[in-house]
Formats: sequence, C-alpha cells, structure tokens
Amino acid sequence: MINIEYFNTVFILAVAFLISFIIFLLSQFLIFQDKDLEKLSPYECGFQPFEDARQKFDIHFYLVAILFIIFDLEIMYLFPWSIALPILNYFSFFSMWFFLLLLTIGFIYEWKKGALEWRSL
Repeated sequence: MINIEYFNTVFILAVAFLISFIIFLLSQFLIFQDKDLEKLSPYECGFQPFEDARQKFDIHFYLVAILFIIFDLEIMYLFPWSIALPILNYFSFFSMWFFLLLLTIGFIYEWKKGALEWRSL
C-alpha cells in the first residue's frame, strides 16, 4: 500500500510519465518526418564529423561553455538565496552581492576581450 504522504508525488510522476508517453507517441504517428542525409549525420560542435581527430580546435567553444556553466551556477545560488533572504543576516546579503560583483567583473572582462564574438572558422 502506498503511504499517503507519498501519494501526491507518485501521482504527479505518473501523470508526467503518461503525458510524456502520449506526446511521444503522437509525434511518432502524426508528424511526417523527412529523413535526409543532413538530418541523420552526427553533429559535433560545428565541425564536419569523421575528419582527422588531431585538427586544431577553436578554444571559443570552450569559452562559451564555461560562461554558460558560470551563469548556471549563479542562478543555482540565487534562487535559494532569494527565498531565504528575509531570514538572512547582513553577512549573507553582502557576500552574495560580492559574488555577483565578481561574476559581473568576469563577464565584462570576457566581453572586452572579445570572447563573446562569434567567429567562423
């Protein structure tokens, strides 16, 4: 027997699974899918696949990925901080502002260095 405390969670998971499964089945049966070579070919970071593995790789892809991870971490820390803000002390408040200031300085540095400009190879 399912404990009543977990019933809501199990129910939401079951409904989410059911809706996902129905949407998946509908997309397979109702939508015409034109399969050409370009859609079926693997895509790896903007480079043609199956070339020499020792070719020069542009560092720009790594810079964009690191920037994305940094701002994801920022959001991960901002949500709990904003919820707990009414009960936090001044040290917690200003330490988060210091963290945001460091991220802003890093972002401005990357912007000035041109790391955000997309250059074709």
